Amino acid sequence: MSGRRLDYFIVGLLVGGAAGIVVGLLFAPDAGSKTRRRLADEALKVADGARRVAERAEHAVEDIGAKIDHYLGRDEEVAWRKVHEIREGVHRYAGTIASS
Repeated sequence: MSGRRLDYFIVGLLVGGAAGIVVGLLFAPDAGSKTRRRLADEALKVADGARRVAERAEHAVEDIGAKIDHYLGRDEEVAWRKVHEIREGVHRYAGTIASS
């Protein structure tokens, strides 16, 4: 999931949770204290869900970052190896010209 899509998902989750609370208050058939307790429980469930989503997103970003670092490091290593090979080739070529 891309970063922008994850941001939209989390915002949607929070807005949906808030809308659910408002609708619950407006259409609650129970007494106020019972409704507040039930809404508080639901808010905790939504918060736990959001926390789990955020943790999974954080782990995914860490994994992707590690993979990117690995591949970039490998590419850099290959590039320096090629530079070294070119330098050696230039020195060999310069040595053959100097001895001619």
